[in-house]
Amino acid sequence: MIRSFYYRPGERVKVLEDIADFDRLCAVEQSVLWVDMCKPTDQESYVLTHDFKFHPLAIEDVISEKSRTKIDDYDRYLFLVFPMVDYVGREEGLKISELDLFLSENTVVSVRYDDHRIFDYLYSRAEKDDRLIGRGADHLFHAIVDTVVDNYNATLDIFEYEIDQIEEDILGEQDEDTLKSIFTMRRDIVQLKRVVMPQKEVVNQMSRQPYRLISDNLRVYFSDIHDHLVRINEMADSHREMLHSSLEVYYSTISTKTNEIIKVLTILTALFIPPTFLVGLWGMNFANMPELNLEYGYFVSLGIMLMVMLGMILFFRYKKWI
Repeated sequence: MIRSFYYRPGERVKVLEDIADFDRLCAVEQSVLWVDMCKPTDQESYVLTHDFKFHPLAIEDVISEKSRTKIDDYDRYLFLVFPMVDYVGREEGLKISELDLFLSENTVVSVRYDDHRIFDYLYSRAEKDDRLIGRGADHLFHAIVDTVVDNYNATLDIFEYEIDQIEEDILGEQDEDTLKSIFTMRRDIVQLKRVVMPQKEVVNQMSRQPYRLISDNLRVYFSDIHDHLVRINEMADSHREMLHSSLEVYYSTISTKTNEIIKVLTILTALFIPPTFLVGLWGMNFANMPELNLEYGYFVSLGIMLMVMLGMILFFRYKKWI
């Protein structure tokens, strides 16, 4: 699917669907064109080569969908590979999808193979606010990258909520699901850091290195995005430390409960040792055993056993073992 937004000075932004005459639209001076391609077909992908004449190596990176985060300067245009993340849920985890951006003199082309809510937001802005596109292709390029990074805040908020739930589960009744949630969340945070770290380097490069297609006054804005990525990376580290602490508390709580169970079983075993000994002693075949001739000998023996057990309980309590 292709959706395009076309701006000309003095006119409202036009929304175009499917393949259009992009060559003619780009040739108009002071115009700005944004072409967004979502899950493009082979025919739609051919536009990248035929209309925009992008380099085959860049097209190969777009098709592979597994390129590393990077920015390439082809002089006539910039090519940026910038992953997007979306937190689906505790079970599904973090979803990572690739976003490819081409920036030329007056055109931005975005290619993606997954739906993402940030593009619904960008579509709405493009239709309602001419400034998103009207300020130039480089400003639009910056706005897309900035929106991708801002989306991390929503993901981190969800992480924080999930970690709070895990802590409540640990303080309550622990089970295997709690342990699974801890490891799943740690995996998602590690994945987020793997995405953010190279993005931080690329954005820092755009804020410091001069590019012909990015105006000098935009460098400070890319520097602000870099600061956001640094903060996001630090928050991810903080969340990972919290999960590490939660894991230690989990194991400590499980160990404490196990020790309590072992202590109870040990006390029960100790309590039944004297009666077992007496029963074994009196159950032996004596030639003369007075207890066998007593009318209440059975009850006397039970009383002795109970007194011994009671004495042991009192002794355990005196030692504060129970």
